[in-house]
Amino acid sequence: MGLGTKNRQNQTAETCKQYLREKYKGDRVLVEEFIVETEGASKNQDPNCWQQFTDMRGKTDEMLERLDAYFNKWLNP
Repeated sequence: MGLGTKNRQNQTAETCKQYLREKYKGDRVLVEEFIVETEGASKNQDPNCWQQFTDMRGKTDEMLERLDAYFNKWLNP
């Protein structure tokens, strides 16, 4: 895996986490729980897990829509 790929994975992970933290400020504890459940904790963190919300076109707005839908489904199973 090239350095560019790792950078994109980390950028995608940070974009998703920042989006959730900003949109759901009132539910900060739930957002952090979702983040840990999604990517793992401490040594087991995997920024690659956020790739499930991306597609080949790489459109950020569509990725965030999928993330938002997944988070709401996680909140209300």
